[in-house]
Amino acid sequence: MAIDGSAWQVILASAWPLLVAVVVGLLVRSALLSIGRRAGAHAGSSLRARIALVVATPAAVALPLFFLSIAVAGTALPEDWIARIQHWLGVGGLLCLTWLAVRAVGAIERRILREHPVDTVDNLRARRVQTQARVLGRVAQTAIAFVGISIALMTFPAIHRIGTTLLASAGVVGLVAGIAARPVFGNLIAGLQLALTQPIRLDDVVIVDGEWGRIEEIASTYVVLRIWDERRMVVPLQWFIENPFQNWTRTTAQLLGTVLLWLDYRTPMAQLREELQRICESDPRWDGRVCVAQATDTDQHAMQVRLLVSAANSGDLFDLRCAVRERMLDFVARRLPHALPHLRADLSRAPGHDIRMPRAPAASTADTSSPSAEDVNDADRAAAAARREGLQDSAASPPH
Repeated sequence: MAIDGSAWQVILASAWPLLVAVVVGLLVRSALLSIGRRAGAHAGSSLRARIALVVATPAAVALPLFFLSIAVAGTALPEDWIARIQHWLGVGGLLCLTWLAVRAVGAIERRILREHPVDTVDNLRARRVQTQARVLGRVAQTAIAFVGISIALMTFPAIHRIGTTLLASAGVVGLVAGIAARPVFGNLIAGLQLALTQPIRLDDVVIVDGEWGRIEEIASTYVVLRIWDERRMVVPLQWFIENPFQNWTRTTAQLLGTVLLWLDYRTPMAQLREELQRICESDPRWDGRVCVAQATDTDQHAMQVRLLVSAANSGDLFDLRCAVRERMLDFVARRLPHALPHLRADLSRAPGHDIRMPRAPAASTADTSSPSAEDVNDADRAAAAARREGLQDSAASPPH
């Protein structure tokens, strides 16, 4: 089918603005990406570079879409075509703005983390700030993404009608949606609670279900716990709100630890205390606060001695307890061997002696009768003797 001259004029009038917009958009995109790469190389030292790094990538997508929207408006295409194309380009621009907002929140979070490092001796405040920044940043990014995508979808008439229908029947549908989304929203709300009240923070030492570990990551819906043997435990945020757990670094990292020894009753406690003091003073992991030896329990064989020591953190405390236990046992074995637990026995006869006990003389009835026994007269005694004789005669006579 041949195309007349007027149709060619329409095509040319529509093509050249689009071609110019595409060329300009590609040039701008290439320039912005190059700026982003350069900014990434200097992002650690310059605020301007960090801002350029955040803005460059979303702008490299949004500006070409903007140029296309202007070009489409200047074409001779039908009005409904222009409206449909510009609608899709507008949705793309809205998503780019949402992307830019999410990246901006992430950049603010990274700046806060950079200004509050946790690789210091007293990092309690830094861990508190980092925990709030991470949790609130994740929640803010999730909320921005949800709102941006929802607004973009609501620009479509079909989605808008569905949303209106859902709002009209919000009673039943809202109840079903609430039940279905309870884990997601529960973890988001738990994240806000953790950020504000902070029962846990980054790098906290916690005991969860009997596992010792450190808080390695706090995401928007879960917490990653680094176990001491390098395993990772992933726990939902809501679990920390609804269940009890131990936090060893809630207010300070300082801890007390015990070493239990079972020793003999003859153990000289004064020497044990002196040796414990020498061990603690010679170990750099002892923080100088507590160094105590006490006899805390006894049983039929030995007594329990508790050695109480302190350290600046849980890692040093574990190693210090091991060192105290090893060196104290070595001291007892070398210097106080009699303090080791002994099993005692009382032997009443010497070796080789006849252990048979002498036979005791037969006891008389007077020796075994109760002082308050009933009185028995002579007639009763005679009747009892006759019964005994009759029983003896019947036993001696042979059976018929």
